[in-house]
Amino acid sequence: MQVVICEFMDEAAVASLRRRFVTIYDAELAGLRDKLLGAVADADALIVRNKTRVDDELVAAARKLRVIGRLGVGLDNIDLEACAARGIEVIPATGANALAVAEYVIGTAMALLRGAYASTVAVAAGEWPRAQLSDGRELAGKMLGIVGFGSIGRETARLGHALGMSVIGFDAEIPAAAAVWAERGTASRRLDDLLREADVVSLHVPLTPATRGLIDAPRLALMKRDAILINTTRGGVVDETALAAALEADRIGGAALDVFETEPLPANSPLARCRNLILTPHVAGVTRESNARVSALIAEKVATALAAVEAHR
Repeated sequence: MQVVICEFMDEAAVASLRRRFVTIYDAELAGLRDKLLGAVADADALIVRNKTRVDDELVAAARKLRVIGRLGVGLDNIDLEACAARGIEVIPATGANALAVAEYVIGTAMALLRGAYASTVAVAAGEWPRAQLSDGRELAGKMLGIVGFGSIGRETARLGHALGMSVIGFDAEIPAAAAVWAERGTASRRLDDLLREADVVSLHVPLTPATRGLIDAPRLALMKRDAILINTTRGGVVDETALAAALEADRIGGAALDVFETEPLPANSPLARCRNLILTPHVAGVTRESNARVSALIAEKVATALAAVEAHR
C-alpha cells in the first residue's frame, strides 16, 4: 500500500510509515499541483496540512485513495462531501496541537495587555520610555471569553484559570446546560454577551458558512474599548477590514492574528498600518513538540485505517 505525504511531517513519524508502506514524502508537493495530482494516482492514503486543496479534482485523480490524514484539526481545505461520496475516511489530529495553540493565546494576550515588548529598539538606542510603558495590565483577574469550546478552547480555558482569569464561553453546538461548562469552570454565554463582558476574546471555531465573518464591525463594536481579540482558527472568521478600522480608531485595545483570509497576508492589507497588533504566519499550533505529537498521532491512525482496509479486501 502507498502513502503520500505532501506537507511537512516529523521525520520519526515518516520513518514509522516507511517501515510499513511504500511512502512518498515531499514537503513541497502541496505547492506543485500537477506533480501532486500525479503522485496521488496510486496512493491509498494522503497526509496533508492546511495548504493542500483536497477538492473534486484531487479526489478524482486519487482513484485508489481510502484515507486522508490531516496534520491539524481544520478541515476547510478538504471537500468532505467528495470524500464521503468515495468512502474516503478523513482523520484530523484532534487535540494533539491544543496545548501549543493555548500557550500562543495566553502568551500573546499577556504581551498585548502589558504593552511593553515593542520597546527593544528604543531602549537599545539609549531611550528610556519607562513612563509611557508603565500603564500595562496584568492577566490575572481579567475575563477570558472563548468562542468555540472544543479541545483547543478547553485547553485555553485551563491555562486561563491557572493564571487567575475568569472564563466564559460560547459554542453554538454545546447547550448552555451541558455538563462540560461546569466541569471546565466556564460560564456559558450568548456570543454577543461574551463580547461585551470579556477582556480577552479568543476564537476557536471552524470556518463554515455560519462562522464566516462572525466577528464583523457590529460585533467588534460590542467589545470593551480596551479588550483584546485573538484569532488562531481561520482568517475568514474575522472581517479584517472591520478589525483594522476598529484598531485605528482605538475602539478595541489590540489584537493578535495568526490566520488570515488570504495567506500569505497581502502586502497592501489594511492591517499593515495598525498599532497594538501582533501578526504571525499561521504557526500558533506548530511547535517542535506539537509537530511530533500531531505527526505521531496521524501516522498511527493512518496505519490503523490502512490495516483495516487491507483486512477487508
